[in-house]
Amino acid sequence: MKRILLSGFLVACLGMIGATSKRVVLCEGFAPKNNLNIPANLFADSGLTQDQWTALFDKYEKIYTPIVTARGGKLQLNRLWDDGTVNANADEADGVWTVNMYGGLARYPGMTSDGMALVVCHETGHHLGGAPKMGGDPTEWASNEGGADTFAVLKCARHMFADDDNATIVSQMSVEPLVQKTCQTQFQATQDQNICIRTASAGIVLGHILASLAEDKVMPSVNTPDPSAVTETDDSHPAAQCRLDTYYAGASCTAELATFQDNDYHTGSCTAPNSKIGLRPTCWFKPDNADTGGVNTPPSKPHRGGGNGGGNS
Repeated sequence: MKRILLSGFLVACLGMIGATSKRVVLCEGFAPKNNLNIPANLFADSGLTQDQWTALFDKYEKIYTPIVTARGGKLQLNRLWDDGTVNANADEADGVWTVNMYGGLARYPGMTSDGMALVVCHETGHHLGGAPKMGGDPTEWASNEGGADTFAVLKCARHMFADDDNATIVSQMSVEPLVQKTCQTQFQATQDQNICIRTASAGIVLGHILASLAEDKVMPSVNTPDPSAVTETDDSHPAAQCRLDTYYAGASCTAELATFQDNDYHTGSCTAPNSKIGLRPTCWFKPDNADTGGVNTPPSKPHRGGGNGGGNS
């Protein structure tokens, strides 16, 4: 049995494949390693309420239970509201695709319902995010951390927000001007524009929370993308700015409906040279040599695309 828990602690998970080969996979929870614990009776005026938590996960299970079943798995969402752990994680064993959501992260100051939607989408992305896989092994069950973030915004969030009154929701939000400009330029349909805005805005929320948990001195912003370029794909979590770059890029990607593939990251994605916007950021992702000419995040004057804002299936 292959079993790797993506836990809240940064550890090396050593598994065995066959009698003579080994694999080593970096295992992380959604958030940076921390020992925080926020009980259910603390911070009652911040983060999500239990009613919001329940409604979000009812909706999630309705959408993703049949998707996981169609892929040959059994979805098990553990709603651990009373657990004060400030993290989330995923596991897969014996055909059961587990997602563990802890109440401590939901109660963390600044968390929103849309932000928590991206968290459960990230954990789902370990199961459904396709390439790149942990350790670069296409037979490994878990997509790597950046891949899970990409799935969260490019596929899952578009499922989660698809049937909402997004125009009303967005009208009640304070939207970063660059996000609004990018989304309205990238997508033609108003519904798709608003889903993009919601998704990118939720990414900003998570970027700030991740930076806070890491005790960063500077908050990440869509206006200050990470310009670095890795020499090989990093399976672990990058810094908060790089993760925000991933959320922003994925939200603005106009890729058509297509399921992510385990051995090819191009399908269902924005990749160079065909796309210049919405690419996986090079601060964690090393594209194939054939993929050239990309940028980390949408520029201030993005081109107009024709995507339909669809999700994974």
